[in-house]
Amino acid sequence: MSTVQAEDTKTREDRGISLGVVRNLGLVIALVIVCVVGIATTGDRFASTDNVLTILRLAAVLGVVAVGMTFVITGGGIDLSVGAILALASVWATTTGTQAMADDIGWIAMVFAAVVVGSACGLINGVLVAYGRVVPFIATLAMLASARGLAELIADRKTQIITNQGFTDFFGAEPLGIPVIVYMFALVTLGGWFLLNRTTFGRRTFAVGGNPEAARLAGIKVQRHTVYLYTLLGATCGVAAIMLMSRTTTGSSTHGQLLELDAIAAVVIGGTLLSGGRGTVVGTLFGVLILTTLTNVFTLNNLSTSTQNVAKGVIIVVAVLLQQRIANRRT
Repeated sequence: MSTVQAEDTKTREDRGISLGVVRNLGLVIALVIVCVVGIATTGDRFASTDNVLTILRLAAVLGVVAVGMTFVITGGGIDLSVGAILALASVWATTTGTQAMADDIGWIAMVFAAVVVGSACGLINGVLVAYGRVVPFIATLAMLASARGLAELIADRKTQIITNQGFTDFFGAEPLGIPVIVYMFALVTLGGWFLLNRTTFGRRTFAVGGNPEAARLAGIKVQRHTVYLYTLLGATCGVAAIMLMSRTTTGSSTHGQLLELDAIAAVVIGGTLLSGGRGTVVGTLFGVLILTTLTNVFTLNNLSTSTQNVAKGVIIVVAVLLQQRIANRRT
């Protein structure tokens, strides 16, 4: 590489870093503004410790799925089935048979069932997209309908109560006053950041999302990597199912409704490009916190869920428009 090319590459990298810092700073400011609005409109109800923990509990489930979604969207894909996969994983993990097994060998059986079911659904999505050449929108839309339908059949449209005390005791605990699921969210976020930014897997994800053909010519197994990405997202859905099961002590085919909207919104707000090639787990974290805090403010002010959904839609559009402006400036 010539000196001029090296300097040009370094300039682009420095510009990318500076834009990343600006984006994250903007997200921090947005989060602060939402918090100020919450305090101004609801006072101590918003600023209380109990309410902060409530926000973190809500953020934990969404955040784990959003971290997985960050990888898929960065890799040039999208997944509309995450809510249905979560529901299926929660139902499968709380069936009488699975809970009977958990009574014999421990609650790890329920955890194993949820993660395996989620991973299997993600694997199917990945195979359809990578090897079946089905458009991600269509493949995951089909999984959305199938997984939700299968969950309804297994549960007979009934809510399944968790009877395994070991499961509820472990995942319902609050070490140092902080729920276990918040610690799980932190671990998944740290792991996702490391995987995306400090490993070959992450570099391949950026390459596949940025230019699949160039990635293929560089020796990357694009199809195989795409399967890995969707399987990873499915596994995070299984983990999120465990977290939601611990919060509600149930497994239900209604769990995770519209979760895909929130997950995609959080990822886009965080600065990950919908077209692929650029993603940020840190940005996704802020996106999740902004969305859940905003939802909490709406709830405390007794605004309807319809109003909340309209606001989320507007936020997504604004985030995409800002992304386009940033992308145009980079070019």
